[in-house]
Amino acid sequence: MAKAKFQIERRCEVCGMPFLAKTIESRYCSNKCTQKAYKRRKAEVLKNEALSKIAEKVDDTREYITVKEAMAMYSVGRTSLYQYIRSGKIPSINLGKHLIRIRRQELDEYFPKRNFANNDVKRLPKLYNMEPENCYTIGEIAEKFHMDDSTVYLHIRKYSIPTRQIGNYVYVPKSEIDNLYK
Repeated sequence: MAKAKFQIERRCEVCGMPFLAKTIESRYCSNKCTQKAYKRRKAEVLKNEALSKIAEKVDDTREYITVKEAMAMYSVGRTSLYQYIRSGKIPSINLGKHLIRIRRQELDEYFPKRNFANNDVKRLPKLYNMEPENCYTIGEIAEKFHMDDSTVYLHIRKYSIPTRQIGNYVYVPKSEIDNLYK
C-alpha cells in the first residue's frame, strides 16, 4: 500500500495513544499493538466457539443449569454471575463443592440469550444514486483531499467503490468518498 501524502491523526485501538497514520487503513500505532489486536481477535473467536459447543449440549427441558452452561447460554461473565448469586438477586442451589445450579427462569429475567451469529449471511448490495449532483469527479476528490489522481483511483479500486463515466469525467458517490476519507 502506498503511503499517503497527507497526514491522518488517529488513536491506536489497542493502547489509545495518538499517532499519524501512514495509510488509510492504519488502526494501530505499532507492530506490537497490531500483534496484540490479532491475538485478542483469535482468542475471542476460540472463546465463542467453546461457548457455542457448551450451549449446544444443554437440553431445552432442563430447569436447572450449571454456572458454565449459564455463561455459554446467556450474555454474562463468570464473576458477574457469582456476584448476582452471592448478593441473592439470583437464587441458586448448592449441591456441594463446584456444584452450583441456577434456575433458567431466573436467568431469563436478568440476561438476554447469547447470540451466536452465523457469518455466512449474504450481504445485500448497496444502492447508489450515481447522478452527477450526488457524486464527486476524480479531480474534485484529488483537490479536496490533497492527493494525486492515481492515489484516488487506487483507493477506488481497492475498496470496490462504484464509478460512472460520463464523457471525460468519472463520477464517484459522495457518501462513499466521505466515509473513506473522514
